[in-house]
Amino acid sequence: MAGLWELIVAVVAFVGTHFLMSHGLRPTLMRALGGKGFQAVYSLVAIVTLSLAVLAFGRAPREPLLWDGHSAVAWTLASVLTFVAMALLLASFVGNPALPGARVAGLSAIMPKGVYRITRHPMMFAIAIWAVAHVIVAPSPRGLVLMGGMITLAIGGSHLQDLKKDRQHGRDWRAWMRRTSFWPDLSMLGKLGGYWALALLPWLFVTWLHMPAAGEPAGIWLWLQAAGL
Repeated sequence: MAGLWELIVAVVAFVGTHFLMSHGLRPTLMRALGGKGFQAVYSLVAIVTLSLAVLAFGRAPREPLLWDGHSAVAWTLASVLTFVAMALLLASFVGNPALPGARVAGLSAIMPKGVYRITRHPMMFAIAIWAVAHVIVAPSPRGLVLMGGMITLAIGGSHLQDLKKDRQHGRDWRAWMRRTSFWPDLSMLGKLGGYWALALLPWLFVTWLHMPAAGEPAGIWLWLQAAGL
């Protein structure tokens, strides 16, 4: 249990410092460090705390498992979810007003299209969906702690981002919020269009990385291994 508590502390540190430095402490740190100084410190803190969380994850106990994460149902569901997450992530880099430095002025006159018909936070929900997929296939206490932290970071960060954008941009962001959904609208997944095809190769590559990185296949590679191919 000592290893699990170490992981809990590391994950809380990673998520907590991200929230504090992105929101509560950001104005103070920006005044004290300047833009480039703040980005350097922010990046350093994120890298250090995430590295500590990853190291603690490796030392934490792998069991008990809450269910059979290697069942065909679990792996199929997780594979579908990670593919959806990849498509959302790729689409989130185009025309995303939530990204740092993105133009928000005049947003009230723009109707959402594409991925923004699904959610106004596609990048953050891509992270959350990816984390849920990993809980499904690795339902251990350490998996719940690490992936629970990522889900908290993604969903909590989206909410805090809405509050910050509302303070900064007022009418424009409030109009965008009225026209878009916070939670993903699954009935609109077809709006991803060509991103489904674009996501295929990155998804194949990332799932292939499970073999050298984690010692076990994922996605289609698991099915190919089961078939003896």
